[in-house]
Amino acid sequence: MASFGVDTRPATAASGGGGGGGAGAGTGEGALSFLSRSLREDLRLIRARAGELETFLNAPVAEPELFARLRRAYSSSASSARTRLDLSAIGKAFEAESWRGARGQARWRWEEEAEEWEPVRMVKARLRELERRQGQSASDMLHKVKLSLKSMSFAPEASEDVPPLDLGELFAYFLKQSVPLFDQLGIKRDVCDKLVESLCSKRKDHHAYNFQSTSEPSSLRNDNVGDELDLRIASVLQSTGHRYEGGFWRDEQKSDISDKRHVAIVTTASLPWMTGTAVNPLFRAAYLARSSKQNVTLVVPWLCKSDQELVYPNSMTFNSPEEQENYMRNWLEERVGFKTDFKISFYPGKFQKERRSIIPAGDTSQFIPSKEADIAILEEPEHLNWYHHGKRWTDKFNHVIGVVHTNYLEYIKREKNGAIQAFFVKHINNLVARAYCHKILRLSGATQDLPKSMICNVHGVNPKFLEVGERIAAERESGQQSFSKGAYFLGKMVWAKGYRELIDLFAKHKSDLEGFKLDIYGNGEDSHEVQSTARKLNLNLNFHKGRDHADDSLHGYKVFINPSISDVLCTATAEALAMGKFVVCADHPSNDFFRSFPNCLTYKTSEDFVARVKEAMTRDPQPLTPEQRYDLSWEAATQRFMEHSELDKVLNDSSNCSGGGSGTELDGSAGRRMRKSVSAPNISDVVDGGLAFAHYCLTGSELLRLSTGAVPGTRDYSKQHSSDLRLLPPQVQNPIYGW
Repeated sequence: MASFGVDTRPATAASGGGGGGGAGAGTGEGALSFLSRSLREDLRLIRARAGELETFLNAPVAEPELFARLRRAYSSSASSARTRLDLSAIGKAFEAESWRGARGQARWRWEEEAEEWEPVRMVKARLRELERRQGQSASDMLHKVKLSLKSMSFAPEASEDVPPLDLGELFAYFLKQSVPLFDQLGIKRDVCDKLVESLCSKRKDHHAYNFQSTSEPSSLRNDNVGDELDLRIASVLQSTGHRYEGGFWRDEQKSDISDKRHVAIVTTASLPWMTGTAVNPLFRAAYLARSSKQNVTLVVPWLCKSDQELVYPNSMTFNSPEEQENYMRNWLEERVGFKTDFKISFYPGKFQKERRSIIPAGDTSQFIPSKEADIAILEEPEHLNWYHHGKRWTDKFNHVIGVVHTNYLEYIKREKNGAIQAFFVKHINNLVARAYCHKILRLSGATQDLPKSMICNVHGVNPKFLEVGERIAAERESGQQSFSKGAYFLGKMVWAKGYRELIDLFAKHKSDLEGFKLDIYGNGEDSHEVQSTARKLNLNLNFHKGRDHADDSLHGYKVFINPSISDVLCTATAEALAMGKFVVCADHPSNDFFRSFPNCLTYKTSEDFVARVKEAMTRDPQPLTPEQRYDLSWEAATQRFMEHSELDKVLNDSSNCSGGGSGTELDGSAGRRMRKSVSAPNISDVVDGGLAFAHYCLTGSELLRLSTGAVPGTRDYSKQHSSDLRLLPPQVQNPIYGW
């Protein structure tokens, strides 16, 4: 467009010379007229395009990059071209000229007659939308910054209504939260409670605490003071905007809760060893598995062949875990009368001759898959964790329940230097119970008072014994003679199982019990010594080999005598009551559960013992009522276990994965409810985590393990265990640098 090469002078000047012929003149005039019309049409188009470009370039809008480049290109070309066409001038020239014709005299204008070019309209709309969004985004960002600064303020509005804590309250709260540590140091809890109450009572602002009257029991006042102090701390923390998010030692990577929960029952013994921790967990697994709410896995120790020969009766051994599992299932199903539906898993164990117990080898928790690590029931939690060197149970599982079977302190006191050993074992038991369990159930008050514990009998009797009792009651109603024999005692023949007390009673009252014979059934390490002592004292005791309590030869006895005070809850006593027999036992916490049964005769002194024996031999026992039979059954024991361990709440509430009721709520003075675990950290959790870490470090030293009586080489499982259980070799599972 810079140079078109067209001469725009008048036609006469352009013809250049004189005239020619008529035909030539007509032809020249027609050609000139055609060129004039063509040129005029071209100039009209040029004017229109020039007007478009000028209007667009002068538009007051933000220019995209493409249009900016066009403007720069136009300016540079206009200044550098040798022959240039001034579009603005052309437009103005043609704008001044009038177009007269048949179509009207109105002047053509681009702004009035033509629509805006579609691409330009879209660009303008897009730019306006972008500008609006940028303004809104800046406004939102400014609003968020204001809210953040407001939340970071150290003087919130709510704090004006809550007075600040004083030094006495802080010290009282520290004492209250440090009770677990004081327990380990041997400081009584009553001392801490009194100090807390004293510090809180000295506060001048008494409106912050609503203490009970002094006429009420001190224990209730202490509980109220503790709750009010917790609420006070939580209120102050909440008023400052603080929010507690979790414990210092807490591991949040626990298994996810699926539709069906998983329960792992871990115990310290297995059949055919007829001991309480082998039989009772087996029944518990069977009855828990009858419910469709949860899957159940029973985890029992696996012993190598050399240890099996020392533990299992009649030299019974198993070549594989599958063989032992079949034996256990057959034994159980013969007694419960239904098909069991639970999984049996094995962990490596080592038999300790001195303590007559099985010690876990390696980390027992690793034999429960992480996807099934939901709820754990530790049968004898102290025993399982004395030398536990592995993952913390409460970290891996959502809820951990301990069931205390054995009174270890009573056994240890009978050994050499027993008092010193019992002192250390007591504190170790406290440590492992606090660090590894959310809830602990003690079968009776005969056991050590452990943290987080309560007393409840969660054991039942073999259904076969209840069937025997029903049959004997039916025979008596028909007039038949049910009991043809006198009295007996059954138990493992070791001194701690009541044999010392039994021989002392018979030796002291030999004349009073003249003519009274007692049959004793049992095997054990002290068999020879017990029998020789009885013969030397010329006691009327008849010894027999041990046999199952359900054996037909024992059904005819009328009186079961059990003088043991080392038991926690004697299974043989419960079985004898289920068969409808008299039971003569000591007035001891281990027998508290049996006191409600009319056939249970307890004694306090040796003279009472003689009187109870004569009473039982001269009259018949009362038949059990349906309620009493139910109380002895495993159905009732399972129900008690579900309630007192809070397992029913855990199973029904999938949101409760922390266990132990950490979400306790308190009523505030202003009528609102406040969750303590969200508002204030719990020092007890920190103490428990610290104790668990210290225990882990101590059990990692082989020297310390051996000095405290551990079986050598039980920190990790052996090569024989890896072969029997098809595990990774020990050096692969626990590699040593340089291997």
